[in-house]
Amino acid sequence: MRSSKALHTEPGMRILIVKLSSLGDVIQTLPVVQDLRTAFPQARIDWAVEEAFADLLQSVPGLERVLPCAQRRWRKTPFDARVRSERAAFRARLREEAYDAVIDGQGLIKSALVARQARLAPCGFTATFGNASELCGYEWPVKWLLQRGVPMPRQVHAVARTRLLAAGALDYAQAPFMAEPPCYPFPPLAPVSQRQGVWLCHGTTRADNEWPLDHWAELGQRLLAAGERVCIPQASDKEAAWAAQLVARLGEGAEVLPRLKLSALWPRMADSRGVVSVDSGLGHLAVALDLPVVQLFSQPRIRRAGPIGRAHQAAVGGDHVPGFEEAWQAWQRCSQAQADPTGAACAS
Repeated sequence: MRSSKALHTEPGMRILIVKLSSLGDVIQTLPVVQDLRTAFPQARIDWAVEEAFADLLQSVPGLERVLPCAQRRWRKTPFDARVRSERAAFRARLREEAYDAVIDGQGLIKSALVARQARLAPCGFTATFGNASELCGYEWPVKWLLQRGVPMPRQVHAVARTRLLAAGALDYAQAPFMAEPPCYPFPPLAPVSQRQGVWLCHGTTRADNEWPLDHWAELGQRLLAAGERVCIPQASDKEAAWAAQLVARLGEGAEVLPRLKLSALWPRMADSRGVVSVDSGLGHLAVALDLPVVQLFSQPRIRRAGPIGRAHQAAVGGDHVPGFEEAWQAWQRCSQAQADPTGAACAS
């Protein structure tokens, strides 16, 4: 492997990140972009991702190319002529550039197979996690599908895990910035006085992540009584119907937000006063935006996915389904702490 010094002085160095899904996992990998830009200012960084999340990444500074794929859709009709054509076009895009490093930040067979298709520079390599970590997705055959496995701690937060992977693969793990909190490529928040509404992000694809409607109603009523406006996002017909039920119970002062592309959703969320969310992509987006956040966990993932290190962000639950009062007390602490406008957001 070439040294980090050699890579640093190579203007045309190209790196491909492979992190296909889900939304929360993609967001929690974003600090890797800033790390790479800090370690190798001249690097050109691409990202392969599921088509549903490409819109978000295309609005992120620091990325040169976003390569959308549609594995979720393709596997439904693998022999369809259109699907075969789209697969071939995606593979052609992967091979348009020669990469010095291809980092599989997912550690699954499906992502490793994408990484294998990329064209490598003469001394280029592919890398992924060398072993499983607790509560993190990992499929052991990736060790044999890709060239380098970077050893991982047994217990590690999801954000730290992908940062350590890239740093280990590209030999900058001892750089001083790796000891600092993760930086997300979003602009600083507007002053608190200019932000409006508290978002209640209920949507989740997992039934074991859901929080009872009665709890949401109690929380919304308490927020309205405190003078806040309640905003409820929705991304599907099912979520829209659920949100309508909640608004019906809350009445005036609560609204269901229109369905938005991710590139339009995040600036609107950034103008809010904060977010209460289940363990979901929107909850992780709120953390990345450096908003006051309470994340509601109904499973042990709290240890590896919840917000850490900031007084205005908290996770509750984990070994139990959090109750309304627990969530409300956490929200009061986070909203009072407010967000440091120079916190998680970093310049590209």
